Amino acid sequence: MEQNENTLSVLKIAPGQYPQQVEIDNELKALQQAVGGSIGASYPFEDPVAIVYNDDGKLMGLPLNRALWDEDGLMYDVIAGTFLVVGLGEEDFVSLSPELAQKYEEEFHQPEAFLPLGRRLMVIPVPDESIRSDAEKAVSKPPVEHDR
Repeated sequence: MEQNENTLSVLKIAPGQYPQQVEIDNELKALQQAVGGSIGASYPFEDPVAIVYNDDGKLMGLPLNRALWDEDGLMYDVIAGTFLVVGLGEEDFVSLSPELAQKYEEEFHQPEAFLPLGRRLMVIPVPDESIRSDAEKAVSKPPVEHDR
């Protein structure tokens, strides 16, 4: 994607969907619009990337999206609502490099569902055949039969 200093090439990850590489304006309002509210940022990886999310997403009851895992494979947090993976510059967010975009597309590729079990959450990868566009669902829907 072509980029300039006024736009950012980032990954946008919505609940139940695959990551999409998008360009957004390099301004606070565009980041807020992309995540649906005031933004928070997390830096859980060694790479120069940040996760930009809706800071009130859990309080607002936004759908759970993706789990974050520690180096031991234990889940330590869940991101609620749509989030962005952005690059980190020296003082602000920057576009993701093609290599980092590919790495984090793979990291967050598989949508996840969350099943509450008491005080714990079970994370279930959503099978590919469950993730289809509305157009595909309409075409593949079997005809409805009615008894008269």
